[in-house]
Amino acid sequence: MTQALYPLAEPTADALLAGMTAAAERAGQQLLAHFSPDARPHDRNALMAALAHNEALVAKGLRDALSALRPGANWLDGELEAMPLPDGEWWVVDAVEGNVNHVHGLRDWGVSIALVRDRQPVLAVFHHPLEGLMWTAVSGMGAHRNGQAVRVSAKTQLADAIVSTGQAEAGQTATYGPIGGSVTAMLGHALLVRTSVPSTFPMLHVASGQNDVFWQYACVLPGVAAGVLFVQEAGGTVSRIDGSPWQPGATDILMAAPALHAAATAVLRSIPSQEAA
Repeated sequence: MTQALYPLAEPTADALLAGMTAAAERAGQQLLAHFSPDARPHDRNALMAALAHNEALVAKGLRDALSALRPGANWLDGELEAMPLPDGEWWVVDAVEGNVNHVHGLRDWGVSIALVRDRQPVLAVFHHPLEGLMWTAVSGMGAHRNGQAVRVSAKTQLADAIVSTGQAEAGQTATYGPIGGSVTAMLGHALLVRTSVPSTFPMLHVASGQNDVFWQYACVLPGVAAGVLFVQEAGGTVSRIDGSPWQPGATDILMAAPALHAAATAVLRSIPSQEAA
């Protein structure tokens, strides 16, 4: 698989993955040095300033490190985050995934990096500094947490499943109805329904079998690219909410343990409106 993805004249998947994990660790340590469990922004201005500070702290270093690893790869930003992605290689990075958690003294934040080739994630790294966890995945070579392989749930009944969703971005009013409708629908079918931010953590839980289904409306690529590869390489199924194939630019996403995917799709397709773009 390594030779298929990367010609011999270029870095191997292992070398790229090592560089990605090193970049994520450096950024994670910088963020950890500025983390306090007692952090509490007192108003919107303080919140926005803290978010911007964290981005400025690590974004340039990540871009420089990753661009050096793969100089010919494009860098995803701006409008392309929610649009169909052109061919080629793209670095898709969320420098502070869960930034709003970091600045409120919560634990669910980290550094997310994915390399997307021709609209498919092929390598992914997520570093969770507070827990000392490094998640990695390479297309065709499995998903791992601190070097140990992870697998999705073996559950076969949605009634036994823990399912999860979350808000993609604040202020996306068109998502409110579908999110609420989907939670209500799932409450009648699943064992437990959770909502959380950011999206990476419930996706990691699907990959490790600790959660069984995750869906999201109005998703953007930096929030889901790494999670897509983690779940796929852990044996899960990834699609759009209506069951059609997922690709970058899709306005929604669904991932599940294979035996639960059809049932989850049926429930989510039953809600009144899917118009959440």
